[in-house]
Amino acid sequence: MRGDVDTAMEQRDYYEVLEVERTASADEIKRAYRKMALKYHPDHNPGDAEAEMRFKEAAEAYEILRDPERRARYDQFGHAGVNGGQGGFGGFTSSEDIFAHFGDIFGDIFGFGQAGGRGSRATVGDDLRYDLTISFEQAARGAEITLNIPRQVTCPDCKGSGAAKGSSRETCRYCGGSGRIRQSQGFFQFAMPCPKCKGEGSTIAHPCPRCKGKGVIRQTSSLSVRVPAGVDTGTRLRLRGEGEAGLNGGPNGDLYVFLRVEPSKKFERQGQDLVARCEITFPQAALGVTTQVEGLNGPLEVKVPKGTQSGTVFRLAGEGLPYVGQARRKGDLLVEIKVVTPVGLSAKQEELLREFEKASQESHPIEKVKKLGKRIGKAMGMN
Repeated sequence: MRGDVDTAMEQRDYYEVLEVERTASADEIKRAYRKMALKYHPDHNPGDAEAEMRFKEAAEAYEILRDPERRARYDQFGHAGVNGGQGGFGGFTSSEDIFAHFGDIFGDIFGFGQAGGRGSRATVGDDLRYDLTISFEQAARGAEITLNIPRQVTCPDCKGSGAAKGSSRETCRYCGGSGRIRQSQGFFQFAMPCPKCKGEGSTIAHPCPRCKGKGVIRQTSSLSVRVPAGVDTGTRLRLRGEGEAGLNGGPNGDLYVFLRVEPSKKFERQGQDLVARCEITFPQAALGVTTQVEGLNGPLEVKVPKGTQSGTVFRLAGEGLPYVGQARRKGDLLVEIKVVTPVGLSAKQEELLREFEKASQESHPIEKVKKLGKRIGKAMGMN
């Protein structure tokens, strides 16, 4: 899954916007954003469209850089890695959206989060993480796996409103539905959560019995996730909308499945390439042999030429793991030859080996050496 990237507006580098180095700490980024937001706040620059644009730009930069995961994606891929089709300014549509989103930075200074109340806004549900261990075979071929996920879902009885059937939420009379009461202190105006509705902007006279007025309940859901062939430990799968339920009609968060692949008992993995080891005898190495090695989908033939040394590697192209999302592209199978030194030789086998050694050192014709090699192989039961 991937989001579309909006290229309609050229965006400035987020670190440049906040005037910080790329190595800046989280606290440095937070202080830089506070400084920029105070400088370009609309209350300080009434009617200044440029200042409002800079204010929103700073808010967008802070939204990305304050989150370690999104910052990492931005550092690696730039704006394409974090926009996700939101468009300019990270999806904010007005200064009011920014105030509500970043009120924690300023302690509700300037009356952030005013219209509608922070609590009554549609809020995106939290993302969830699930750590899944799969076998090497499942990773190699792909698999359909069912997960049981405990999560927060929208209450089916009240449809998320929190009000009992036949009733509805009512606008808070104390704050007029804003969710805030304002207090002035010198130059600053502070907005405090309404004590009556707790910042919701509305009250519930008759709470839903099932969710107790929360609008959400806790339950375990069964989800089917498709693991593509070729995945490795560290691969992350994203299931959109399968996280916690949003509040007040907000969209659900996402579910991130982090994979751990168990090691294979047959192969050593090197990316999408696989390494298998094949043992042959000394006579086979000397004379050559056609043998078999276990592949992903059954035995494979390997031609070992005469004179092969222990440690020689033969490459079987396209017999490795598939690349994720590229079904036709596969890694290779690397077959490492190991020449086994014989033990527990019989008297006849020892005699033949000594004869072979002597023939190899003297000026005998090569054909005689070959014949001796074949006799040794026969004596060892290899021919």
